Amino acid sequence: MAYENLDTELINELLNDGRASLRSLAEELDVSVTTISNHIAELEDAGVIEGYSPEVNYDELGYDVTATIQLNIEGGKLGDVIENLREHNQITSIYEVTGDYDVIAVGKFRDTDEMNGQIKALLNDSGVKESNTNVVLNTVSEHKQFELDVN
Repeated sequence: MAYENLDTELINELLNDGRASLRSLAEELDVSVTTISNHIAELEDAGVIEGYSPEVNYDELGYDVTATIQLNIEGGKLGDVIENLREHNQITSIYEVTGDYDVIAVGKFRDTDEMNGQIKALLNDSGVKESNTNVVLNTVSEHKQFELDVN
């Protein structure tokens, strides 16, 4: 393996199996375990690899309702509203966006009553001017990561 592509190949291997051992990665990429260990440490230090976590199927745990929540925020209140959103554990993604809304958040809830309660709590935030909520009918793809192109 050419060292110029090692980090990319290493990332791709970890995307395929985040629990792969250093030894199996070294064998797959035809380098030493020390080289793999050093490259992983460098990728972590550089913020390229931010962590290792399981893929949780929230539907199997009873979180059957996924919703997107679009928010219009009063000027100067964006940071406060985003911090408030971060405090809601069931809000899984928060995006600042262009267009008709300022923020789009995605949340997972056990049922529509729980979703309704969370949304009402968000609307009580003094910085929220307007909201629009969409309930997801079918999740086609979620948390998709993609392999990197090798030069």
